[in-house]
Amino acid sequence: MFQLLLVIIYISFISLGLPDALLGGAWPMMYRQFHVPVSYAGIISMIISVGTIISSLQSDRLTRKLGAGKVTAISVGTTAAALFGFSISHSFIELCLWAIPYGLGAGSVDAALNNYVALHYKSRHMSWLHCMWGVGASVGPYILGYVMTGGKTWNSGYRVITMIQVVLTMILVFSLPLWKGRPMVTDETGEKVQAKALSLKEVVKITGVKEILICFFCYCALEQTTGLWASSYLTLYKGVPAETAASFASMFFIGITIGRAISGFITMKLNDVQMIRLGQTIIGLGILTLILPLGANAALVGFVVIGLGCAPIYPCIIHSTPAHFGADKSQAIIGIQMASAYMGSCLMPPVFGLIANHIAVALLPVYLLVILILMIVMHELLIKRLG
Repeated sequence: MFQLLLVIIYISFISLGLPDALLGGAWPMMYRQFHVPVSYAGIISMIISVGTIISSLQSDRLTRKLGAGKVTAISVGTTAAALFGFSISHSFIELCLWAIPYGLGAGSVDAALNNYVALHYKSRHMSWLHCMWGVGASVGPYILGYVMTGGKTWNSGYRVITMIQVVLTMILVFSLPLWKGRPMVTDETGEKVQAKALSLKEVVKITGVKEILICFFCYCALEQTTGLWASSYLTLYKGVPAETAASFASMFFIGITIGRAISGFITMKLNDVQMIRLGQTIIGLGILTLILPLGANAALVGFVVIGLGCAPIYPCIIHSTPAHFGADKSQAIIGIQMASAYMGSCLMPPVFGLIANHIAVALLPVYLLVILILMIVMHELLIKRLG
């Protein structure tokens, strides 16, 4: 039963990734239908991100009250409803309204599943879990494209993903007896009790939390900035044809997905801290490849190497959280880590956009290097303070 639940969690993470790239794939048709500027996709994305941050911060209270299984089932059901809402929307305002439950559902399930796997499964399963997200994120646009090439509209693509989410919600409801409860703690009288929910202020005061939050912020900032700007850097600075640049930019995400599949096996030999350091080193090599005057082909390889380096960092930071801070505090900390991650993803890519616009896109490797150095410093400070 323990392994059956793991399979269900893997499927849940595939489901979590399925809708993530849908908006980007469907937007070229959607913005024309709704008669809005193409840039308005950023508004929807921001609403989703804000909802995700809010629900991530509340994940500790929710999982203590309902349990990880119920939170996951409710969250996936909420996401399914939001996706269906997208498919029947007739105006941009309706899309914005449906983006609210979409973001709230995504943040809750992300934090709940990450903490559950960190508590109950080995590090390799965390790496493979996030590999499953990559599978979902890759399959989602394929399903959309397949539906549209069959003569249907983007609305039908969203409905297909909705049905997949509904089926998963039903599976999760039937799987609820398989989920374990939250770890108990010993109170002053020696009784085993449920640990109380921690406020944001209380969590931030815990030794090492500030460092891990900044570290996680930096990682997601680096990943998202690379993914968003790699193609522009290759085309505008390295002179790579746009089609080639786009394909190699996508190779960055494929590198992350394949890297996480491989990382699951490497974790059998290396612990989480060593895996994070390994990933940071590989990212550094990839950035160095971009900085050195080695030509366009080397730059193409550099982004793939950065993707491989990114692979172990996110899952290993999450998996190490209960070991660093205690099982009773892990859900609260992971929820805030998720919020910090989304903030890094939202804020730092646009900041580089300003740099590219007003100075030069050629500064991308330098920007990534600064973020990487800060990430390394924060992680090493964390290990020093906890060690």
